[in-house]
Amino acid sequence: MSVKVNIENLVQDLQNGEEQALATIYDMYSDALYGLILKIVKDDGLAQDILQDCFVKIWQKAQTYDASKGSFFTWMLNVCRNKSIDELRKVDRHRKGKDEIGHATDYKKQGIERNIDTIGLKDIVDELPDDQKLIVEYLYFKGYTQQETSDELNIPLGTVKSRSRMAIKALKDSFVIVLLIWIQKNI
Repeated sequence: MSVKVNIENLVQDLQNGEEQALATIYDMYSDALYGLILKIVKDDGLAQDILQDCFVKIWQKAQTYDASKGSFFTWMLNVCRNKSIDELRKVDRHRKGKDEIGHATDYKKQGIERNIDTIGLKDIVDELPDDQKLIVEYLYFKGYTQQETSDELNIPLGTVKSRSRMAIKALKDSFVIVLLIWIQKNI
């Protein structure tokens, strides 16, 4: 029980902006967090960089930790896990090449036609308001997560979610009609 009280005090000190608390937490948990990160990214150098980024985020976001939702260690694990996954996605996008992901509306690459043109999805998406169309392009054509879209476009996460919901609702109605017409023409 003394360890739990110690951790609670450290967390409180961290939330109060005491740098020594961060150093102590780093000493206590960095090996375990590094092990998790390394297991996900499978690259020592990248894992070390992510660990440092995670502790910066832990320092900056300590106020968001809520003890009623779980332990501080679990919260830190989630920070590290999410950051590791985000970094893997970034690495993967860079491997695919900036050209391919940089042009979400370019539906023909290297002579290969994508199915979304075949059924007229591009035209349906183009009818959306510009702010919703942009969100759809990032989330569905570029493969970004909602958080990545929020970060990339520098808009709140809630705005991304709202625009996404509105766009999907509008697309659902339009797409059903277009799909039925396309099926009738191609039977």
